[in-house]
Amino acid sequence: MSDNAVKRPSVVFSEGISRRFSNRLGRSDRSQLSIWFWEIDRIALSIMLILMAIGLIAIAAASPATAERLSTDRVTLDPLYFFYRQLRWLAVGIPVMIVVSMLPKKEARRLAILAMIGFGILLMLVPILGESKNGAQRWIGYGLTIQPSEFLKPAFAVTIAWILSLKVRDPSLPVTLFSGFLFASVACLLMMQPNLGATIVFFGIWFVLVLLAGLSAQIIALTMAGGVGGLLGAYFLYPTATARINSWLFGGDSFDQVSLAHKTLTNGGFIGAGPGLGTAKFRLPEAHTDYIFSVVGEEFGLFACAAIAIIYLILIGRVLMRLQEENDLFTSLAVTGLVAQIGGQAMINMAVNLQLFPSKGMTLPFVSYGGSSMIALCFAAGLLLAFSRRNPYLDRSLTNRDSQGLEWHTG
Repeated sequence: MSDNAVKRPSVVFSEGISRRFSNRLGRSDRSQLSIWFWEIDRIALSIMLILMAIGLIAIAAASPATAERLSTDRVTLDPLYFFYRQLRWLAVGIPVMIVVSMLPKKEARRLAILAMIGFGILLMLVPILGESKNGAQRWIGYGLTIQPSEFLKPAFAVTIAWILSLKVRDPSLPVTLFSGFLFASVACLLMMQPNLGATIVFFGIWFVLVLLAGLSAQIIALTMAGGVGGLLGAYFLYPTATARINSWLFGGDSFDQVSLAHKTLTNGGFIGAGPGLGTAKFRLPEAHTDYIFSVVGEEFGLFACAAIAIIYLILIGRVLMRLQEENDLFTSLAVTGLVAQIGGQAMINMAVNLQLFPSKGMTLPFVSYGGSSMIALCFAAGLLLAFSRRNPYLDRSLTNRDSQGLEWHTG
């Protein structure tokens, strides 16, 4: 009697499913899906999906506070209103991330440059057609509004990486000067809104990339001096920046928000008050977006906050370790710029909640509620995964380094 004759039907069925799955995504399968599965950085992808899952839990905890604050006598929002809406944004964002991550590097680069042009034009139209919220004019559109600066961040990182990588082909090209002009143009448009927080993120992306591309010590010093000068200029010329920095330094309305966020974060102690048991969150102005890290602290404890910070560090470390043997300058710059965007934004958001920075109106990547923010971050994640894909059969250690060190190429 054969082995199959004595096996239970459920066992035979399970083995059949397993065999079909193995054949479908096995290394011998050369379909586009299988190639993507084996080349993608599955660890980085898993980490970002974990952050999204954490975000859903955090938004479920923060949603009742925001829903209560925004409810009126005529309209009462469901306590989980923002949780359900976030599910919809993820239903759009995750497919965007997967589709973009499946693009070849050249196609992903082309898409990012086109996005830079398209959203750059929308950013120019914001002062004319934009919608004002909370004293800032950052959104554009009717009915369904988007925030162009959110989508511009990953496109800007990839475009600057492409510009700086051109020096490999022609060292005489003024790539640093041109990239600086592009950043200055974006910064001027952002400060017209005004949006100092986004301007700082764009500056951080640009500075990290030009630093990695090889700047002299003199230019680095001048760039840092220019950054300090820009902050001073924003302080003296833009009333919103002046008010927020003064409130952070000397106390005031803005500082009261940051101080309240800090008190909310520490209200739950190390282990938290428990899911749904937080009370201080009902006094937070933006519990589901800017101050969601504080809601996590109150309901799940400081240990949970530390775990989230560690997850971001693991993501950054994983991506940078994967670049160690990369010999394409553009790829190294693009991936570094994208991870600088995600890591920098996370650091600023957590620092605001910890009362270390003045209020910036910046979301926590993959965790905070938001339509434009979530879809744009999924777009950035897709680009990051597309540029960090690796052929598992290619021994890069034999080709990337010559006897004098790392030899750069451009794709």
